[in-house]
Amino acid sequence: MKTLDVVTIGRAGVDLYGAQVGGRLEDMGSFEKYIGGSPTNIACGTARLGLKSGLITRVGDEHMGRFIREQLLREGVDVRGVKTDPERLTALVILGIRDEDQFPLIFYRENCADMALCEEDIDEALIADTRSVLATGTHLSHPRTEAAVLKALHLARKHGARTALDIDYRPNLWGVAGHGEGESRFVESAAVTAKLQSSLHLFDLIVGTEEEFHIAGGSTSTIAALRAVRAVSGATLVCKRGARGAVAFEGAIPDSLDEGQSGPGFPIEVFNVLGAGDGFFSGLMKGWMEDESWPKALEYANACGAFAVSRHGCTPAYPSLAELEFFLKRGVVRPDLRNDAALEQIHWSTNRARRGLPDWADYRIFAFDHRMQLEEMAGYTLARGGAFKELCLEAAREVQGGQPGYGILCDNRIGRAALHAASGTGLWIGRPCEWPGSRPLELEPELGADCGGLVQWAREDVVKVLCFCHPDDDASTRRHQEATVRKLWEASRRNNLEFLLEIIPSKVAPVGEDTTAILIRQFYEAGIYPDWWKLEPMATQAEWAKACVAIEEHDPHTRGIVVLGLDAPEAELAASFEVAAAFPLVKGFAVGRTIFGSVARAWMEGDLTDAEAVAEMARRYRRLCTIWDAARKRVA
Repeated sequence: MKTLDVVTIGRAGVDLYGAQVGGRLEDMGSFEKYIGGSPTNIACGTARLGLKSGLITRVGDEHMGRFIREQLLREGVDVRGVKTDPERLTALVILGIRDEDQFPLIFYRENCADMALCEEDIDEALIADTRSVLATGTHLSHPRTEAAVLKALHLARKHGARTALDIDYRPNLWGVAGHGEGESRFVESAAVTAKLQSSLHLFDLIVGTEEEFHIAGGSTSTIAALRAVRAVSGATLVCKRGARGAVAFEGAIPDSLDEGQSGPGFPIEVFNVLGAGDGFFSGLMKGWMEDESWPKALEYANACGAFAVSRHGCTPAYPSLAELEFFLKRGVVRPDLRNDAALEQIHWSTNRARRGLPDWADYRIFAFDHRMQLEEMAGYTLARGGAFKELCLEAAREVQGGQPGYGILCDNRIGRAALHAASGTGLWIGRPCEWPGSRPLELEPELGADCGGLVQWAREDVVKVLCFCHPDDDASTRRHQEATVRKLWEASRRNNLEFLLEIIPSKVAPVGEDTTAILIRQFYEAGIYPDWWKLEPMATQAEWAKACVAIEEHDPHTRGIVVLGLDAPEAELAASFEVAAAFPLVKGFAVGRTIFGSVARAWMEGDLTDAEAVAEMARRYRRLCTIWDAARKRVA
């Protein structure tokens, strides 16, 4: 039984996308970093649509090469075919969006890693394990990479795999245009046409724009070019026609493109055409590998292309399967898809794993993001507070022991050293934004009035805000707090940061069975969709059930809930865990003072050494983890 549906082969690089839209590339002030290269994009795009995909390429033995490999794994792409080249750098592309017709780009590919791909890099076992092999045209441009592609294609034939070609003609990568002409899509070249035609017979599916078929067929008449390709290949030919969709030809080429098989198109705004073809091919592969009719496969392809042209970046724009299904069922509500709130929420929430944060069954979080509570302790200074939080991190890591499922909440004002040291350790990391104890809610000054400070945050940090609120709040207080939370949530989204909303009504007024559920609904009604909820412990199953229903009816793709501690004794926490663990939406706990409270006071006063403080906090933290795990096991 083959474990892969498609293996792509060819370019892998890093795209540095200009963040400013409408300006010259010369004037770009900042860039967004994404993985790129047509086969890399397609491998990711097909994986998002539920196909099992793999990639054959080379990357450098440096930060960008590691970034590509790590991101492929996050996307669910098999990396057995990704080789690390110790001598060459990973390819790089710098690009921008000028307007709907101009997309300047510069390829930095001189002797890059993926152009060193060779026959020895092609593993027959990997090819035998896939149902299809997809090559892109660039790697037919050099004898060494061409030999690798041809070996993969012949092995595909040997092992009964389908073969596909994305013509993907980039004149400057074939050496027929200059470095400054990365935007160019067509330059006539008899040599390129001859090289392409020498291998077209090896493919079952060939996909290209009209200009790409012009180079493959050696004619600027699209019909003549398609007939020239047909003369040397029996492949199904899919010709992309931009806003007019695409057409498929299984047999003889008719006199008009309109006579080909087509799928429905989508009237959307063109924002960015770069990477649209790779999104298109991803959708097409889904249909082809699931043996859909060509009109249905082209519907998938056109929809995925529509997503791509409406968003920033290539791979990040491509839809998940849930998003595609929602879009095809509902249709276009507004032509600028990136501003369709319902669609963007599904895009965000069903592609979370691709952003690199862990997706565990259980989260055991040591919360030492407290500020006010430490500042009020005898013996506290900023330096001693920071040093204590480093001890908290040490205790957390001791309990973590390299295992998944553990995390911390740590602030930047007192705990900066610990916060930065935690990065890259495998811990889930949450970082608070509220001014401690504020009601109505105020944010930490370091964020700035527009929360612009989030641009400096590490991408693995989860934005956490605590709001003291209650359904009985007066209208003015409620408006102020919801506006503040929404401002922070929107800034988090802009900066690709996950968001945790903590609500504590019991500190405001008495609570009942419906209190938390009412608050949850109020925040959703205000247009706020947290990735995480942090809720105070509730005593009854009915309370938890109502809270879970309130979340799931608004956001079926939420990360989940963690239970806070409120400085409760261990016995009370154990009882609350027992109730909460019965609900799958509750993913664990985030507890602080129960673990560190008395330890901090003793350490600040000099009654505990560093080692004693770490040992005691690790003991308490480990004990809570054991209690949670036992409660979860009993209801499994």
